[in-house]
Amino acid sequence: MSKFIISAFADEIDANLDTQMDVLDQHGIKHIEMRGVNGKLLVDYSLEEVKEIKKQIDARGFKLSAIGSPLGKIKITDDFEHHLELFKHTLAIAKIMECKYIRMFSFFIPKGEDPGNYRDEVMKRWESFIETAEGNGVILLHENESGIYGDTPERCLDLLKTVNSDYFKGIFDFANFVQCKAKNYPDGFELLQDYIEYIHVKDAVYSDGRVVPAGEGDGNVVEILQVLHRNGYEGFLSLEPHLWNYKDYSLLEPDSPGYDLPEGGAKSFAVAVKALKNILEDIK
Repeated sequence: MSKFIISAFADEIDANLDTQMDVLDQHGIKHIEMRGVNGKLLVDYSLEEVKEIKKQIDARGFKLSAIGSPLGKIKITDDFEHHLELFKHTLAIAKIMECKYIRMFSFFIPKGEDPGNYRDEVMKRWESFIETAEGNGVILLHENESGIYGDTPERCLDLLKTVNSDYFKGIFDFANFVQCKAKNYPDGFELLQDYIEYIHVKDAVYSDGRVVPAGEGDGNVVEILQVLHRNGYEGFLSLEPHLWNYKDYSLLEPDSPGYDLPEGGAKSFAVAVKALKNILEDIK
C-alpha cells in the first residue's frame, strides 16, 4: 500500500511564511518544500535566522519535506567554488531544519550547444557535491529542468547512474519533462523508476508548454501516480503549481478551501490542491 504525503512550494501561495502556513492548514497540508521565506530564498539566510524560521514552523506543527534550493541552477561555465560554499551552507541549514532532502539541479548548458560536450564537468561537480555531503545524513535530489544537463530522462539516468550514490536520487517533475518534449509514460518513468525518490506535482501541455492543474495536461500524472500507488511508493508529492496565469476555478466547490478568495496565489494553489486530491481519491 502506498503512502502519499502531500507537500508544497508554499511561496507560490504568498511570500509571507505565516500566510503560507495559514493556507496550508486550511488544506490539511503540514509539509513545506521550502524555497522562499518572507521574500527571500531560504539558502540566503544566515544560520541564526534559519533557527528563528525553524522555531516558527515548529510552533505551528510544520516540517520540511525538502529544501528547495537553487543549487546547480547556474551555468556550467560559471565559477563553481562560490557555489560549493553555498552548498556547504545549505547542508548546515538542512541540519538545523531537520530536513532529509535538498532539491538540486545539474547546471545550465550554453544554448544551442551539445550537452555531451559538458558531461565530464557536470559529473565532476556532482561528485564534489556528493563528497561534500558525505556524513551529513541528507539525500540530494536532482530535479529534471529544461535547459540543464539532466533535462531529458536519458540524461537524468546518465547522471544518476554515473554518480551512483545511495544519497543521490531523482525527482520526477511531470511538467518539466513535457516542456522538454519528453514522453513521461511509459518511456521516461520506466527508465527512471528505480531512482525516483520524490515527486513534483505540476502538469503541462506539449503544444505551448503551458502549466495546468495535475491531470489536465500531457504529463501522464494519473497513470504514473497509479503505478506508484500499486508499487507501494512511500514519500512526498510536492505541489509546485506554477498556475500564476490560470483563471479557471471551476474545480473549486462552495465548500472548498479557497472558493471565496479573490484571484491570487492562494486561490490558484487551492485549484492545484483540489486537482491532486481528486486524482488521489480515484486511485485509492
